[in-house]
Amino acid sequence: MEQTLVIYKPDAVQRGLIGEIMTRFERAGFKIVGIKMLKPDAAHYYEHYEGIGTLKTRKGDKIFNSQLDHMLEGPVVAMVLEGVEAVETVRKMVGSTEPKSALPGTIRGDFAHVSFDRVNSIGKSVANIVHASADKGEAKKEISHWFKKNELYSYNALHEYYTQPK
Repeated sequence: MEQTLVIYKPDAVQRGLIGEIMTRFERAGFKIVGIKMLKPDAAHYYEHYEGIGTLKTRKGDKIFNSQLDHMLEGPVVAMVLEGVEAVETVRKMVGSTEPKSALPGTIRGDFAHVSFDRVNSIGKSVANIVHASADKGEAKKEISHWFKKNELYSYNALHEYYTQPK
């Protein structure tokens, strides 16, 4: 089974959307194998967004710094999901990085609407509810950055008890 990281950003926490979004992932058949609330420091986010994701290298200091400021606004919830083709499917469920462009039915399409032009004009980061790993390699690095091995759990979902031979 494949694993992927999802981070509920400060705007999702502040708006009380964690449960509703988590339900979408569970209804799609993903298992939550790790979850915690935390308030990482700037160094943790630097490793996440630049060390792993190369945001600063790809988009420049202005976008990187606004993202860092946004993530430091409050606590986040980090979660590891497990399932068949988890990375790709979760990315589809989350929707486009720019909420304005995200399709209805996606998490960002249903819970956010701001555009890149708007946030750039006011010097803010786009509040787009969640982060989801971009690919399998990134997922593996991000999971080990956010979770210790003993914080991830292996278990059978109830339906698996009835579909696996003894």
